[in-house]
Amino acid sequence: MTYEEFWHPLQTLYETGEAKAIARTVLEVCFNLTMTDILCGKVTQLSANDQNKLKEILQRLLTGEPVQYVLGEADFGGISFHVEPGVLIPRPETYELCQWVLEESEKWKEEKRNTSFLDIGTGSGCIAITLALGIPEAHMTAWDISDKALQIAAENAKRTNVNVSFEKVDVLNTPLLYREGLGVSLDIIVSNPPYILNKERAGMERNVLAFEPHQALFVPDDDPLLFYRAITHYAAKALKPDGKLFFEINPLCVEEMKVMLQQEGFRHTEIKEDQFGKQRFTKSWL
Repeated sequence: MTYEEFWHPLQTLYETGEAKAIARTVLEVCFNLTMTDILCGKVTQLSANDQNKLKEILQRLLTGEPVQYVLGEADFGGISFHVEPGVLIPRPETYELCQWVLEESEKWKEEKRNTSFLDIGTGSGCIAITLALGIPEAHMTAWDISDKALQIAAENAKRTNVNVSFEKVDVLNTPLLYREGLGVSLDIIVSNPPYILNKERAGMERNVLAFEPHQALFVPDDDPLLFYRAITHYAAKALKPDGKLFFEINPLCVEEMKVMLQQEGFRHTEIKEDQFGKQRFTKSWL
């Protein structure tokens, strides 16, 4: 199989540029081929076993399976995270959220203050681990309801050599959260909870709908702030007086978010746009 024979069929699912990018990623990650190698025709020089492996990969990709699941890894801010079906693939926008949190934490680093962070709905662990890498001295806790996600997140923490305490917690179990919130003093709570409305499904890519966990993606159309409300309830009790609550949000629900946060006692909220100009993040404080 040639490079062209590998990426050409992918055009049935992806635009040409993306099809080529996926092909290059596979050849680099699985076979250590650089772009120079590819241009020199070294794809055709792969062993028979590797050629068979490449054909198997192509067949999986043609089903619409995301390349990150096929490879078992996803890049997030330059760090490779293990991912597989059952855990959400990290997005570049979420890395922007991490950067905003780290900027906020700089003042505490300068003060040499012991900081405590909580990541709610950790998934692959990408947020908690990125923050732990940026602030190694901080105490980092991460919650998720999925055993699979917690297992993968713990593996990723071990791979990146950071210390994160992973806990199975149902954020919608508000009585439990209220009990746990009493006496807790956190500097930062950060979350990228499910926020896609069911009515948005029609405009989504097939590979996302068919392969990524719906539990981590969707909320009911009639209660889009389901997870945000529960987290905000908890944060109002658990944050220190100067603590901050960070969210990744659905741009369709910005106004509702601001009202809900204020109703829950967060008098100040700052909205930040993502790299695509969409209102994607909030920072709130009491």
